[in-house]
Amino acid sequence: MTTLILLIFVVAYTAITLEHAIHLNKTATALLGGVLCWTVYACYAETHEVSEALAHHLSSIAEIVFFLLSAMTIVELIDAHDGFQLITKRIKTQQIKSLMWLIALLTFFMSALLDNLTTAIVMTSLLRKLLPAGETRKIMVGLVIIAANAGGAWSPLGDVTTTMLWIGTQVSAWGVIKTVLLPSIVSLVVPLLYLQLTFKSTTQLLPNRIKETDATSDKARNVMFGVGVGVLLFVPVFKTITHLPPYMGMLLGLGIVWVVSELLHHDKDEAVKSKYSAIHALQKIDAPSILFFLGILIAIGALESTHLLQDFAQVMQQWLGNQSVIVMTIGVASAIIDNVPLVAASMGMYDLQQYPTDAPLWTFLAYCAGTGGSMLIIGSAAGVAVMGMERIDFGWYFKRISFLAALGYVAGAVCYLLLF
Repeated sequence: MTTLILLIFVVAYTAITLEHAIHLNKTATALLGGVLCWTVYACYAETHEVSEALAHHLSSIAEIVFFLLSAMTIVELIDAHDGFQLITKRIKTQQIKSLMWLIALLTFFMSALLDNLTTAIVMTSLLRKLLPAGETRKIMVGLVIIAANAGGAWSPLGDVTTTMLWIGTQVSAWGVIKTVLLPSIVSLVVPLLYLQLTFKSTTQLLPNRIKETDATSDKARNVMFGVGVGVLLFVPVFKTITHLPPYMGMLLGLGIVWVVSELLHHDKDEAVKSKYSAIHALQKIDAPSILFFLGILIAIGALESTHLLQDFAQVMQQWLGNQSVIVMTIGVASAIIDNVPLVAASMGMYDLQQYPTDAPLWTFLAYCAGTGGSMLIIGSAAGVAVMGMERIDFGWYFKRISFLAALGYVAGAVCYLLLF
C-alpha cells in the first residue's frame, strides 16, 4: 500500500514540476494525485480509520483554504479601487540605482503585508510604466522576485508557506517576525549591494505615466486602502486576543471590507456598482492556486497518515545528520520543487511535541522555504507570475538572477545561524 501511494505522489510531484514542459496544469495534477493517494489508502485500510484520518486533515486544510480565499478577496477589492496607487504614484526618482532600492524595499514590505504573488504583480506592472522593455527592466523585475519572496518569508501573511506554519502553530506571528526579519533583510540587501557595484545601465526612465484613474473617487480609494490594510494587520491581533484560528480573523476582515465597499457605492447603478463589489473580486481571485494548495495538502495528509513522512524524516536525519543542513537543503529544493508541498511534508515529518512552537527548526524553515524559491524563476508563485507577464525565460533568469538570489539566500541563512 505505502509503495503504491508513494509512487502516485512521486508521479504527481514530477508532473507538477514539469508543468510547462508537459503542458498539464499543476492544479489538475495535484487534485488527481491527492485523491488517488487517499483512494489507495481506503482500499487497504479500515473504513473508520481512513475516515478519522481524513477528517483530521480536512480541518487544518480548510483553515488554510478559507484564510487564502479571504485574503485574496480583500487584496482584489483594494486593487479594484486602485488603492495601490497611493503607494506607487509617489515614486519620483530618475536614477536607476536609486530606483532599485526604492522598488526593492517597497516590494519587501508590501509583500509582508499583502502576499508575495500580489506584490510581485503590482510592482512589475509599475516597472512597465517606469522603464522601457529591455535588459534593465528584466534585472529590476528579477529583483522584485527576490524582494517579494524575502518579504513574504518573515510575515505570517506574506507567503503561503509561512501562513501554513502559522496556522499549524509551528510558529507564532511575533516569533517568526523577530527571528526571520533580519535574515530576510540580509537576503535582499546583499544582492542589492552586489548590483550597486556591478550593474551599469544607460536606460532612461520613461516619463511618469502613472496617473490618477477615474475609476474611483479619491475618497473611495483612500477608504478602501486604509480599511483593507487595517484588517490585514488586525488578523494577528485578533488571534492573540480571542485565541481563535487566523482564518476567523481574516473572514471577519473580509466581512468588514465587503460592507464598506457596499456602503461606498450604494448610490451607483448596478452596472457600475458590480465592478467594485466583493462578488466581482471573488470572480477574479486565483482560484486554481487555492485548488492546487488543496490537492497538495490532501496528498501530504495521506503520506502523513500512512507514516511515510515520519520514516522519510528519519532517513534524512541519518543521511544529513545536522538539522540546519536538512532545512537549508529543503530551501534549495524549493527552487526546483514547489515550496508548498515541501513545507507541508516537513510539518508532517516533525512532531510539535519534539519541536514546539517557534523552535529553530520551524522559523529557519520559514526563512529557507520562503527565500529559496527565488533561485529559479519557477521556484515561487511570484516568479512564475512575472515570467508570464514579462516573458522572461528560464535560461536568462538562471544566468542573470539566480546567482544574486543564491548569494542572498546563503547570506541570510548564515545570519540566522549566527543569531540563533
